[in-house]
Amino acid sequence: MLSLYDGSLNVERIFNGWHDEYKTQNFGAFITFVGIVRDEDGIEGLSFDIYEPILTSWFEAWQTKAKEQNALILMAHSRGDVPLHTTSYIAAVLSPKRKVALALINDFVEDFKAKAPIWKYDLRGGKRVYAEDRSTALPSAGLLS
Repeated sequence: MLSLYDGSLNVERIFNGWHDEYKTQNFGAFITFVGIVRDEDGIEGLSFDIYEPILTSWFEAWQTKAKEQNALILMAHSRGDVPLHTTSYIAAVLSPKRKVALALINDFVEDFKAKAPIWKYDLRGGKRVYAEDRSTALPSAGLLS
């Protein structure tokens, strides 16, 4: 399940909803990662643009990998502005065994940072400034690829 929200994520509502939906489906492990906007370099928050068709395709490929291990991946991400000390990203892996979930959550989050079509901007003085120094070019992106 991939969910996109405008603004900050309500961690408790999202997590509790996932927990209530999947707690009786015989998963023994429910591992989460929560991304919180840090106060650094004088920013007021972050802002995100998302290219949903590619994100959906990328996420579906990860679901296929997870299903091969009897696991399930869940993800929520913010669109638009997210103030400091609030959440912009939640990922979770459910699996019958903890080792599978622990390995998948690590690989999923690392691949997300490298390949998800989400562009990050710093919020400074009420303006969005592209966070180029903390961004990664997407594979096969650009005119010469």
